[in-house]
Amino acid sequence: MHETLDQIERDIIEKVKELRKEKGISQTQLSLAIGKGTTFISDIEAPSKKAKYNIIHLNLIAIALSCSPRDFWPNDPVTEKKYAFINSLNKKSSK
Repeated sequence: MHETLDQIERDIIEKVKELRKEKGISQTQLSLAIGKGTTFISDIEAPSKKAKYNIIHLNLIAIALSCSPRDFWPNDPVTEKKYAFINSLNKKSSK
């Protein structure tokens, strides 16, 4: 996957690839199963491309692979240095 993708995008692409391979489904088969062109999945899995899935793609892939869209997502948020500006809203406020 392209290095400009966020880590969570790369993780999800890898998880879809892993599940696809476990089920013995080719990139072309999965692309066609979700109504896309024959190179859709290979473009996303290619290291040189910036292509990525959106939420609708992940839902369609989950249907095709007979799994939950949650199976593609990590259990915890993925943090990167570029997200350091984010403040947690779950901190108890001092009154």
